[in-house]
Order: sequence, then structure tokens, then C-alpha cells
Amino acid sequence: MRCSGGGSSSTGISRSSREPCGRRPEPPSHTTRGAALATGRGTNRRLTVCLTGGIGSGKSSVARLFAERGIEVIDADALAHDLTRSGGAAIPRLVDAFGVEALDATGALDRARMRRIAFADGAVRARLESILHPLVRAESMRRAARATGSYVMLMIPLLVESGKPRRRCDRVLVVDCPEEEQVRRVMVRSNLPRDEVHAIIASQASRASRLEHADDVIDNGGEPSRLAPQVDALHQRYLALAARASFATPPARRRVVTRKVIRQNRRRLPPR
Repeated sequence: MRCSGGGSSSTGISRSSREPCGRRPEPPSHTTRGAALATGRGTNRRLTVCLTGGIGSGKSSVARLFAERGIEVIDADALAHDLTRSGGAAIPRLVDAFGVEALDATGALDRARMRRIAFADGAVRARLESILHPLVRAESMRRAARATGSYVMLMIPLLVESGKPRRRCDRVLVVDCPEEEQVRRVMVRSNLPRDEVHAIIASQASRASRLEHADDVIDNGGEPSRLAPQVDALHQRYLALAARASFATPPARRRVVTRKVIRQNRRRLPPR
């Protein structure tokens, strides 16, 4: 985990001196952050860490390290693949929106074709996301509610782009690396031309914007061997946060006593 202390970090992006060690101060119990957990609304009360980062930043490598430490990682991209496979739950809506030409020969979403169209046309991208994102969000919340570990991790590539990254997260963990390294990795991994990779990066939140939303940052601009120590440190930190009483037990429900309730109770009392 990178420490900046208020000076320039290794990425050249500064943080406030009020936010040492590349993370924001811990929130007090029952704040609006993580409100769904703090109120017990819709999920269990497990600490939720949202993992995000730009394309090629190394999110999958970081997620794999957390999974090796026994943490359940719910991958939004994997859920989207499942929803858009042949016979997937999103297919009927996608056909209604874009026609059968949106599918490949197997009946699954033609992801390469739709990616090219979506990156060239913001209206198409917005419509595609309006179909997929609610389905992915609902399934990820169902899986998070069934998780059994000390905390759960949601890997959401477009977390910052959603506009409300705090709604589902107690901690936002950003995997960061220089843009040129992102480009190199994606070109090698996906065999895409440089200009297409730059177009994808341009369509995502900026590096500075992601870091502004981060509580914790993993620097993945160097050798892969540098990841494990950073993950170990954060894993211990999240275990400690998860052990707090605010996440271990649900808040007691307050009963509102009205005049009507008092009168009803009095009528039930035996005569003196």
C-alpha cells in the first residue's frame, strides 16, 4: 500500500496531508458510508471492499491474491459474461434494444462488436450499461449476502463511472499503474491496436478521479512480486475493520412508543 504523506507519490499524484499513507481516515461507526451495511438494509453486515482500477491495471491479479487468502471476490465482469452468454438473462433485453445483430453465431452477445460500437457512440454505451448494470448489481448483492468470510470484495471495473461508488462500499480499493503500462499490457493481452486501447482508457474515469475516490491504493506499476506484500497489509487491515462491533452485530431496533400504545398497554394491566 503506497504512502504519500502529503507529498508527491510515485505516480506523481499528490494527496492531502490530512490523508497519510495513501488512504482516507477511517469512518466512524454508522456513518452514511456503507449505509446499507450500517442499517442492515438488504444485506448481511459484512464489511464490503470495492476493488476497481482502469483496464490493464491488474485488478484480476490483486483479486486472485485476496481470494487465495480466503476472501470471496465477486467479479462484476464475470457476472456480465454469464448474463450475456447464450441463453443468459440479459439476452432478450439486448436483442430488444440492439437487434439480433448484437449476437454472435452461438447466440451470445458479440462482445467485440458491441465494444467497438459502444466506445464510438456514447448513446449506445449508455443504453447497453442501463441494461447490464442493474442485472449485474442485483446478482452481486445476492452473492454478497450469501458470503461467509470476514469481509467480501466486489470487483467493479466501472465503480467510479457509476457516479455513486459509496453506495455499495465501505472501502474503495484502487489498483493503480501508469497509463503507458496499461496500454502495453492490454495490447499484449488482448491483441488490440494502440489507438483502440487509448479509446477504451479515454472512455473510463481518469486515473486522478479514481485515486480521488480511493480509501486504499495498490501500486501495480512495478514487478508482480510487489503485489503480495501490499495485499497482505490490506488484508490484515480489513480483517481488523471487519471485527469491529459495528459490523459484527446488527443495531438494536428501536420501538417507537406512542400514546396509543401506552393506552393499549394500560387496558391490558390487571386491576389493582
